[in-house]
Amino acid sequence: MSADTYRHRGMRRTLVEELRRKGIRDERVLAAIGTVPRHLFFESAFQPHAYQDKAFPIGEGQTISQPYTVAYQTELLQVQPTDRVLEIGTGSGYQCSVLLELTPHVCSIEYNEVLFERTARRLATMGRAPRLFCGDGSMGLPQHAPFDKILVTAGAPVLPRPLLRQLRVGGALVIPVGDETSQRMMRVVRESETEFSRQELEEFRFVPLLGQAGWAKQ
Repeated sequence: MSADTYRHRGMRRTLVEELRRKGIRDERVLAAIGTVPRHLFFESAFQPHAYQDKAFPIGEGQTISQPYTVAYQTELLQVQPTDRVLEIGTGSGYQCSVLLELTPHVCSIEYNEVLFERTARRLATMGRAPRLFCGDGSMGLPQHAPFDKILVTAGAPVLPRPLLRQLRVGGALVIPVGDETSQRMMRVVRESETEFSRQELEEFRFVPLLGQAGWAKQ
């Protein structure tokens, strides 16, 4: 594994300032972005791209999200240190690692078996210890519910009902919802056992959320 050098830390500081200029205000989120070594989630040949504010392919038709997107979703989630968080779409493990800087209570589920195995090894090597699962993230993890916060890192055609049911009252779900070309970020709060409030925000483009409560696998 590559080292985390003084140069890398300097590049992260520059990235944090760029995110601050783009409107990210939560200092805990910015500190997390400034702490997690994003270059370690890239193959060595592609590490020069790590601290640019852009998404990048990681294989299996997936990407590591743009740092702004990671920061934006994480800020919306409003994670507290005692929160139990469920991440849908482990991917490279970068977003999961940012969440772990905010709370140690993170479960993450990945649909793709190849990515799951690769990312589980990477996170173990880095000494990070989320509870990782391989399966249909659109259905959540009912056996571990309820969760205080749920973050979905893939675009859904509709709000997945299984995820809504797994939110604790007062908990929040952050998810991009739309068609296969663009989605609106949504923040949904469970106000009671039967009532939810919804906030529709900026437009993004994510890979599709595959699964029973998402898009069917082609």
